[in-house]
Amino acid sequence: MNAKFVLLLVVVASAAAQRRPYAYRAPESSEESYESSEAKYNFNWAVSDDSSSNEFGHQEARDGDHTQGSYYVQLPDGRLQTVKYFVDGDSGYVAEVNYEGEARYPDSYESFESREYRPPRPVYG
Repeated sequence: MNAKFVLLLVVVASAAAQRRPYAYRAPESSEESYESSEAKYNFNWAVSDDSSSNEFGHQEARDGDHTQGSYYVQLPDGRLQTVKYFVDGDSGYVAEVNYEGEARYPDSYESFESREYRPPRPVYG
């Protein structure tokens, strides 16, 4: 048993002694230029969940320096907010925001501070 332990100890010590220390090297330069590669993509996604009344989505297309898109979200007050935007070169982000529908609020509105805390009722399965 002691021979096996000594042999294992010798193998571990030998492996540790052969490790080379980490040597720092300066980063290598690359001749590759990223200016010539123009960005080009197009995507679209949407979510519609009837149980929670969540509706939102986003679409965007880009070709080089020109980007255009839109996104929408169903607000808690019942309105649909739609944002259409574009970016053309160095012009910056230009957005047009629209709302569809009329805001609806509950009849009895309580402020957040006036609500009384009640612990959740236990549910037994």
